[in-house]
Amino acid sequence: MAELEVQLDPGARAVPARPPAGTGAPGPDAASGSGARAPRATRRRVLVVAVFVVIVAGAAAVRLAALGSQPGGLYPDEAAEGVTAHRILTEPGYHPLFISEDAGREPLYAYLVVPAFAVFGESTLTLRSVSAVLGILGVLAIGLALRRFGTGVALVAMAWAGGSLWLISISRDGMRNVLVPLVGALAVAALLHWSHRPGPWSAALAGAAAGAGLWTYQPLKLLPLLVILWLWLLHRQNREAFSALAAHVKWCIGGYLIVGGPMLFIALTEPANYLGRAAQTSLFNVGNGQESLLVHTVRTLGQFVFFGDPNPRQNVASIPLLNWPLVALAVVGVLAAWRRRREPAYLLLLLGVPVFLVPPLLATEGAAPHFLRNLGLAPYIGGLIGLGAVVAVRWVARQWATWGRLLGVATVATVLVLTGISSAAAYFGRPVRDRYTGYTFALVALAKAADHGPHTAVITDDYSVLDVQFLDDAHPPTVFAPGARIADPTRFALLVASSRHDLARAVSDTIARRAVATAFDPAGKPVVWTVVP
Repeated sequence: MAELEVQLDPGARAVPARPPAGTGAPGPDAASGSGARAPRATRRRVLVVAVFVVIVAGAAAVRLAALGSQPGGLYPDEAAEGVTAHRILTEPGYHPLFISEDAGREPLYAYLVVPAFAVFGESTLTLRSVSAVLGILGVLAIGLALRRFGTGVALVAMAWAGGSLWLISISRDGMRNVLVPLVGALAVAALLHWSHRPGPWSAALAGAAAGAGLWTYQPLKLLPLLVILWLWLLHRQNREAFSALAAHVKWCIGGYLIVGGPMLFIALTEPANYLGRAAQTSLFNVGNGQESLLVHTVRTLGQFVFFGDPNPRQNVASIPLLNWPLVALAVVGVLAAWRRRREPAYLLLLLGVPVFLVPPLLATEGAAPHFLRNLGLAPYIGGLIGLGAVVAVRWVARQWATWGRLLGVATVATVLVLTGISSAAAYFGRPVRDRYTGYTFALVALAKAADHGPHTAVITDDYSVLDVQFLDDAHPPTVFAPGARIADPTRFALLVASSRHDLARAVSDTIARRAVATAFDPAGKPVVWTVVP
């Protein structure tokens, strides 16, 4: 049984027994043994470092390459982050704890964009570069968190995260959801550190990491629920581990309140603002959703291998989250973790999956599956894949010794490399027509046409105007809502709209008939009209 436990523990290292005193047999510290082991350990460290560097380099390459043209366009939610960062940078006294515009947003991402804007200038490329860097840091954080399960688990999880189409896609968009894998993984690292070294400071760090989730994006609001369930189950099945953690739980709560306190204050004082978006998207909003609850649930649970997010901003060609080999490794990981569920680390890894499936299951707005609402799952999926890979390789090694180990490692490496290559090919191989609507290329064209200062009138709605506000910040036009009447159009040098119909309602049919189409979608349909009144 002890042998089985070692084999199932990816982080375990076999330690040779010291021979009884007086037998004359050389111990593990004998010169000959140490000399043989030292080069082997050195080679292993060099190999680990080399693999680590390759993974990070690959993750960086697919997140930073061609960022100026891929994905292109600019979605208004991205523009909203840019507008907020601009205001923080330029408006004295504007330092929001919570951003009420654009359906309510946590502020951390916008604050991180501010120094990038200050150094590199305000642009779509700078905005998305911040996301790309945060995405790379997220891959590193997943490795840091899962190092508790062993180097092999951490490297496999990092390789999966680095080449995951899901995580590549969100790392190249300028929106706050990119923080979820990074901060979520740091929270896992802090919680595992607390369980490994129980004490007041480790407890406070775990609480602070959970509190940081409130500053990022919706899914990480569930970190306290994860901690509560974790402690409750430990209380039921591992009293010793629970007692060690419970002795310092007040420090954990304190760390959570210190870091998350400002967001909790907003939630208490402005609940409609803070929780409004969650309420709008939830199944409790009557009439919400494009599908029945049953279809929504089946598609969400089947996202790991059968269904993919149809939204082109969050996925490519509705590809599922995982491929079949990765699902098989994750299942092996679940079985291995389940056998050791009494141990805090493995229990936390298992609990993360059902807890962070709650947001995509409860939020029924839009088509399912919705990959942004699943982002809290990232470190746990990575951990289970890594755990499954290590257990599978060790099983193969037991069957065929050294050659079996090499075969197992080569197979896992091949799966991960091919996954990364296929993800990169899918992402960068998309033509413009597949990205055009999802990334609102038409709004970018509208903003370009309107970039002539206040003597230009642009007709657009309250949401689309975010692109105009961000892209035309240097020369902001005068904005009119669709249907609003422009009393004296002759005071403007140019009128810009997305349709002749909007121009006709704003001025007159006569002026609208003189409008010229200046931008077209991939099918040749006019998307921007301009006219000199």
